[in-house]
Amino acid sequence: MVTETRADQRSPARSVAVALAGTLLIASTYGMARFGVGLFAPRLVAERPELAPVVGWAAAAQFVSYSLAAAVAARVSDRRPRAAVLAAGTTAALGCVGVATIASPAWFVVLVFVGGTGAGLASPALVRLVDAVTPPDAAATAQSLVNTGTAVGVVVAGALALAVPSTAGAWWTMAALNALAAGGVLLLVRGRAGVDERRTASGSGASYDWRPLATPAAAAAVVGAGSALLWSYGPLVATGSGPVDDGSVGFLWIALGLGGLLGPLTGRLVERRGLAGAWAWSVGGVAFASAALAGAVGVGVAWPAYVAMACFGAGYMCLSGVLILWARDVWPEAAGRGTSFLFVALAVGQAVGAVGFDVWLDVAGAVTACLTAALLCLAGAALVRRR
Repeated sequence: MVTETRADQRSPARSVAVALAGTLLIASTYGMARFGVGLFAPRLVAERPELAPVVGWAAAAQFVSYSLAAAVAARVSDRRPRAAVLAAGTTAALGCVGVATIASPAWFVVLVFVGGTGAGLASPALVRLVDAVTPPDAAATAQSLVNTGTAVGVVVAGALALAVPSTAGAWWTMAALNALAAGGVLLLVRGRAGVDERRTASGSGASYDWRPLATPAAAAAVVGAGSALLWSYGPLVATGSGPVDDGSVGFLWIALGLGGLLGPLTGRLVERRGLAGAWAWSVGGVAFASAALAGAVGVGVAWPAYVAMACFGAGYMCLSGVLILWARDVWPEAAGRGTSFLFVALAVGQAVGAVGFDVWLDVAGAVTACLTAALLCLAGAALVRRR
């Protein structure tokens, strides 16, 4: 009976449904609740000028909360993935409500911090759930599809930025989408045998060799620092220092999201190039994007900025997908924990980068800051190429 239950649990229809629901959860927790602050930064500052001094600190707070949540998820996601999904949807929705309603700079940072925890909890839990219901030969593609949810969320958030007259309405909508997405995942995996059974292999008492993940973690931290510029300040650079009109910010993020829809190709890229080769190609796309944004600002032409955002979306979705597949390759019985470890490294780099670029933009200017981001990404790619 157990064998039949497991086989039924891994049926194609069920695995597709869970993968699509997981994609929507990643879309809402990452593309909206987490990265939406950077997307809406110009409009938030225009509507609530008192928030201008803390935008950089809010971005850093979000990366820090993501790191802390991912560290917690490393302990519980493989054993209690459904509880982690519930917590992810709840915290992300609360954060969105806070951004919609709060004008106090201090409370704004606090609520952004809360919202950032949702993404940190969601990814490791979904790695576990998707693996539990997906046939092994389709698991890499399914994981890449779920990871691409960030791009889907960015497209939706960009559309909201264009369609909704005030930021408050957009953030209330995103809060509702976070709650609905988490509820959908929980409904689909309710009562499924085996989802919470992997306790002996991935319980808190198990020990793992962290050394195989040391190189990708170091590379992820460096690339995270470089990627923080476009995630946190991309719209501000393109509109404040660059040639893009303030009213076109939503189109920048839609371009990023559309580029990120290439994320499901990550599994095929890893098959053809290997983990190290796929990492180099993905990070190279992010580096090119930063350089292209520097070019757009330097020559005063708008179209390279859209190209930059599209390349950034494609590169970032693929590199984060590579990290997930790397964790699954090294720790197949505790992929959620391995993913948490690598994503924490990525987010720590992003937190440092968000604060550093907040200062560096004022000191060196937008063009130099963008080129600095590109160099950081290339350094991160080089770390893994030597593997």
